[in-house]
Amino acid sequence: MTTVAGRALRRDMLLDGARVRYWEYPGYDDGAPTLVMIHGFRGDHHGLELVVDQLPGYRVIAPDLPGFGESEPLASGSHDMAGYTRFLHSLAGALELGPQTYILGHSFGSIVVSHYLAAHPGSFRAAILVNPISEPALQGPKAIASRLAGFYYLAGAKLPERLGLGLLRNRVIVRAMSIMMAKTRDPQLRTYIHAQHDAYFSAFANRGVVLEAFRASISTDVAQVAGRLDLPVLLIAGERDDIGSVPSQHRLAAAIPGARLEVIPAVGHLIHYETPAPAAAHIRDFIDGMSA
Repeated sequence: MTTVAGRALRRDMLLDGARVRYWEYPGYDDGAPTLVMIHGFRGDHHGLELVVDQLPGYRVIAPDLPGFGESEPLASGSHDMAGYTRFLHSLAGALELGPQTYILGHSFGSIVVSHYLAAHPGSFRAAILVNPISEPALQGPKAIASRLAGFYYLAGAKLPERLGLGLLRNRVIVRAMSIMMAKTRDPQLRTYIHAQHDAYFSAFANRGVVLEAFRASISTDVAQVAGRLDLPVLLIAGERDDIGSVPSQHRLAAAIPGARLEVIPAVGHLIHYETPAPAAAHIRDFIDGMSA
């Protein structure tokens, strides 16, 4: 697997008292559209690089969310939806990302992006939500799994530090999560996905951050603010996504005024790893159609 990591510009900024690290992938020319990408829970910017690789004509900015990857935790407040939307507001202001900028959120990032846009209409030109969290995690068939995961993260936070970190970063558990999410039968791609999760899924600042972010991820979703999204929205869903079912994605699309839904066949919650080229094709078509 090759990515655009070699041309990425790593940058730092002090934002609301904490260091934020973000990566900028320059476009081919000064007039290239700018696209901000927000990663999912327990991930960092690396997870989106295969999609960036398919968008060489775009300027992409991909931060590590506070407390994950190489960004410090928030200096004040909790790592909840209010904290992350406040972070995104500060980031947009500091980087002077005006209303002609596009924004993308994957999984948990789709919740952060949608809640931010609902609170700050007109701040971005359009939104792309990949594997959007389209239904409540604590309701329906996923409720038991979500509660079990809640006990796991609570235990990781409450046990003595060494034991807690060992539980949260346990390679067997991380691999089990990776196996559960991967739908591809391509052995080379599965190996790549597992290696990515092994390398980056445990890159969090501390146990408190993970617990707070997990609680945010299961207590909020995109549907909560769907009717308040007053901008063009593209939803890219996976046909076999165990976290956001296709029927729920159709309901979400119907709840967002004028939203467009694209469902990629035979893929689950890892569109950014398994089908980056089809996802990027939908993104290009969506953005280029707005620019025509």
